[in-house]
Amino acid sequence: MNQAVNNGRTVAAILADTKDELRQFIETRVTLLGAELSEKMAMTKRAAPLAAGALMLLGTAYVLFTLALVGAVVALLPANPWRWCLAFLAVGVLWAVLGGIAAALARRRFALKQLMPNRTIGVLKGDGLWIQSEVKSQI
Repeated sequence: MNQAVNNGRTVAAILADTKDELRQFIETRVTLLGAELSEKMAMTKRAAPLAAGALMLLGTAYVLFTLALVGAVVALLPANPWRWCLAFLAVGVLWAVLGGIAAALARRRFALKQLMPNRTIGVLKGDGLWIQSEVKSQI
């Protein structure tokens, strides 16, 4: 009833082969993860100086534009000791509304473009499903 199959391989040899295959499997996945992360870091390193320069120039333009806008609002208001305060308040409310809209749009874009290594995670999930199906077929 219990027949032994002699294929010339010992249990130790089978375990050694399994260990080598598992090591190779993990090395492949780690290499894939490293390549994907370095690709994303290279993109970030190229974009960072441009973003810093853009922020500096846009910040300067923002301050000058805000002062000009406040001056225009003051010119439109009647002679009142509170007109400067009201002009700054009006421009501040305008910037708060526009900033809220920009923040909502940025949040939505960040949700669409994730910085997670999605390809590697997808491959690992597929590997997990494959391993589960192999284990189930062996049982």
